Amino acid sequence: MCRIIDLSPLSNRIRPSALLILICILFFHGCAVVRDSQVKHMPFPGYPEEKLERHEVSVPKGDDVIGRMAVVHLEKGDTIPDIARHFGLGTNAITAANPGVDIWVPRTGERILLPLSFILPDAVRKGIVINLAAMRLFLFREDGKAVSTYPLGVGSEERPTPMGQMYVARKVIRPTWYVPAKIAEDHRKKGDILPPMVPPGPANPLGEYALYLSKPTYLIHGTNKPASIGLRATNGCIRLYPENIKKLYEKTPINTPAFIVYQPYLIGQRNGVIYMEAHAPFEDLGDGNLDTVYAKLKNIEKKTTGSIDWGKVKETLTEARGYPVPISTAHRAGGPWTPDIVEVNHPRKLYGKPEVPELKVGAWYVLVADERYEIDAVRLAAMVNHQGPQIPARVLPKSNGYRVIAGPFDNRSDAQNAIKRLKYDLEVEGSVIAPSMKK
Repeated sequence: MCRIIDLSPLSNRIRPSALLILICILFFHGCAVVRDSQVKHMPFPGYPEEKLERHEVSVPKGDDVIGRMAVVHLEKGDTIPDIARHFGLGTNAITAANPGVDIWVPRTGERILLPLSFILPDAVRKGIVINLAAMRLFLFREDGKAVSTYPLGVGSEERPTPMGQMYVARKVIRPTWYVPAKIAEDHRKKGDILPPMVPPGPANPLGEYALYLSKPTYLIHGTNKPASIGLRATNGCIRLYPENIKKLYEKTPINTPAFIVYQPYLIGQRNGVIYMEAHAPFEDLGDGNLDTVYAKLKNIEKKTTGSIDWGKVKETLTEARGYPVPISTAHRAGGPWTPDIVEVNHPRKLYGKPEVPELKVGAWYVLVADERYEIDAVRLAAMVNHQGPQIPARVLPKSNGYRVIAGPFDNRSDAQNAIKRLKYDLEVEGSVIAPSMKK
């Protein structure tokens, strides 16, 4: 069971590892803000949100690029994890495609690029193929003519997800989590005592469905921490949104092959146009397949003289935006790639967005923090709301600032458990607020 790694510069109370990941995101993606702003303000054709392809995509013969890019305007109260989940993306995909966006308090009305187009990994198109660098799973069906695709949470640098050829050995609904000794020891060092086993329920980090791989102790499973999808936040397993693992479970028979690769750089073609997709490489795994990709591009250029725009290749590698970019000489910067983008209406309700219950007289609460500025309070409340299982939190004004309150809780024990989780996940010191009979 891993904590959510939070990516926001709230204050020095938030753990250093979260700040480090934020710095890395800004470093790799901050160089393309000018070009990105041009894309965000261009007119795109409208498209009904409910018709936007998220998971089920056909693969035309000879093509490697699937899906379609989209944009959406944010509304007040949106967070990037909520937008990501609703549209079938991980947090990493949206932050890479939209450099500089505030994950927890994005600007109301801001236009967000939804990178729902993907280059298929360079692997056999059979069964499950997972690209760790893209944090994306592809389930090939109908002899590779159709694919289901889902975003992932993958292993941390300390406990990376293994690569190679495996298969689905067994499937379990409502699995029990037997806590590995090393994980129990890590938690114990931080004052978090885990039981030997966690039965099915809200506290179980495996969620409701699990596919056990042939490599012992590694699973593809659900999660009680949806905001961790798109992060390196697991102990080596592969986790999916609860709604996605259910679909994968139903579609995947036992003995389905599973091939896990690490390919930060991808080359593909659609309708005769060559595309490149680049992801920021993992520090511990390096450039991965960069040499292979360069060799592939050189081979393409030999077959069709002058077909590759090497300036575009360099730009794509530098920006590492995580979505397919045309690199043919006929599609230079500012070329006609934008018609592939559609604009969708904001959903009436974002799927899975945490809901905060109303205040109740006689309930227990937790004082999370007092903040001077409203934006800091809103950001912290959003982070607390997206812990898993959810800790409901809200912002209340006070005379000289803003107060972040978690709850309501039915009893002191539940409030104290929330304090324990806040300390472990966010290094925030909360305090119990006893019930009051006054409204």
